[in-house]
Amino acid sequence: MFPHYDIIIVGAGHAGCEAAAAAANLGSRVLLVTMNMQTIAQMSCNPAMGGIAKGQIVREIDALGGYSGIVSDKSLIQFRMLNKSKGPAMWSPRTQNDRMLFASLWREMLEQTPNVDFYQDMVQSIIVKNNRACGVVTGLGHHIHSKAVVVTSGTFLNGVIHIGEKRFGGGRVAEKAATGITEQLVSLGFESDRLKTGTPPRVDGRSLDYTLMEEQKGDEEIVGFSYLDIPKPSVQRSCWITYTDQRVHDILKTGFDRSPMYTGRIEGVGPRYCPSIEDKISRFAQRDRHQLFIEPEGWNTVEIYVNGFSTSLPEEVQYEALRNIKGFEHVRIFRPGYAIEYDYFPPTQLTHSLETKIIKHLFFAGQINGTTGYEEAACQGIMAGINAHQAIQGLEPFILKRSEAYIGVLIDDLISKGTEEPYRMFTSRAEFRTLLRQDNADLRLTEKSFRLGLASKERYERTLIKAKEVEQIKSLLSEYSIEPLESTDYLISRNSAPLTQKQKALQVLLRPNIDLASMRTDITSIGQLLQPYSPQTLEQAEIQVKYNTYIEKEKDLVERMSQLEELLIPEHFEYDRLSSLSTEALQKFKKIKPRTLGQASRISGVNPSDVQILMVYMGR
Repeated sequence: MFPHYDIIIVGAGHAGCEAAAAAANLGSRVLLVTMNMQTIAQMSCNPAMGGIAKGQIVREIDALGGYSGIVSDKSLIQFRMLNKSKGPAMWSPRTQNDRMLFASLWREMLEQTPNVDFYQDMVQSIIVKNNRACGVVTGLGHHIHSKAVVVTSGTFLNGVIHIGEKRFGGGRVAEKAATGITEQLVSLGFESDRLKTGTPPRVDGRSLDYTLMEEQKGDEEIVGFSYLDIPKPSVQRSCWITYTDQRVHDILKTGFDRSPMYTGRIEGVGPRYCPSIEDKISRFAQRDRHQLFIEPEGWNTVEIYVNGFSTSLPEEVQYEALRNIKGFEHVRIFRPGYAIEYDYFPPTQLTHSLETKIIKHLFFAGQINGTTGYEEAACQGIMAGINAHQAIQGLEPFILKRSEAYIGVLIDDLISKGTEEPYRMFTSRAEFRTLLRQDNADLRLTEKSFRLGLASKERYERTLIKAKEVEQIKSLLSEYSIEPLESTDYLISRNSAPLTQKQKALQVLLRPNIDLASMRTDITSIGQLLQPYSPQTLEQAEIQVKYNTYIEKEKDLVERMSQLEELLIPEHFEYDRLSSLSTEALQKFKKIKPRTLGQASRISGVNPSDVQILMVYMGR
């Protein structure tokens, strides 16, 4: 019934979809196994992509040739570039998306991808022979064989849903949990644990009074995620902002004695940076209100996502609290909020390629590794798909360094430090964030992916043209001089002192409040020279000019740090022979088996002296 596949992907969420697309586009024959063909790439929580640091990840996925950026741009109903008041290293794109359109576009793109087959069934176990993954066994009893398996199980492994005192199995509301995989892997020597996440109520937008809320419109310029030319909508849908107050908090507290979080029924640790509303009012008792974002779920639906009101309190408490929020006085609920507990496998059990250390050709990606968020899952998916293909072809794994991508930071954090709570990416996690901006992901990653065989020739040629034009603009700015007379009005309008003599355009650009877009518009001569270039290319050149000092400093730091990254630790290094190591360092080194001294230095609990001991011993 089934042919022999190269790679089987277990689960069709954001990680599974990217893994399937990447492996198939590299030439592997892929089977994507999902429990429900109607929920491929479903946005299980908020109808949005990107945000702080997450937007950088989506652009990196796109630069590598993944699909998330394209699908997000085609299904967006609103676009905003967050943190524009800060430096470009902090700028983060974010889209509100049409939930149903997003999923249907993902499925359509996968169906149009050669080498991807689909099958609807639950995977109960992995076929393992000689410590190598060789396929899967499904709930219907099918043995499907492959050369590698990528598990992207999301919240489905022994998932349990909580609403107040109600408790029932499920991987998402109205969808059954997946069983069997955890038990098998634990029997093979894997360590597993439990995590928790949650989602807010969905409400009827027709029952809300938006005149009592603050409107949040999208940006006038829709930049989007993809470096390809994706048509942008001519109109956008607004989001809205409202707040809880003390009355709402008091109502919520009446349900605490029936909350699974406070009665001990939930054992898994929840996300620190996306807490439930009951957790917020408990942990931040000094705050008398909390902000809520009222987000439409699509172009042609009245369903609304109440961002900031994640909860597992009893339904009647949720309803009564919502009715006391400004604008929600007559609210009708489509679906209550709930919490979900699920199994995950601490990611220190993986290598940097996301292959498990115990079973060869078995890869994990997404929430099974302890992460939270579509973007974190998707980037692991594309890397696992790439590396599963590389592994079965006998090729070197594709690994991104911390200095090359947020994806590299995320995976290195997981592998080196592990996580005991749902991991979320932030710009502060990246020590080289001046280099890892959202605007230059193509310049950083597309050539690497093209050489690998994933990014298309079209993408690669676009990147080459962009890099060439950026250098042309920088050269033009350094050579062309601006006359005082033609620039006086412009500089005064920008609160900048007029020129007293000719000055290079580069020096003028370095002034505060000056940017290339306005120079092109308001200084005729420079405008004519810059006319051929796109706004994105001008922005890239401007960033490289204005932040050159910081960029060069960070490059120097990368160079110095790379010395540790290049010092490889032998795979079977005998740490027990190092009697001077601290007990904790010895335990962590033996468990994690770091690839390099750089990775060893980032393991939590390892001191600089432990790294020095290791370095000296290796030197011998």
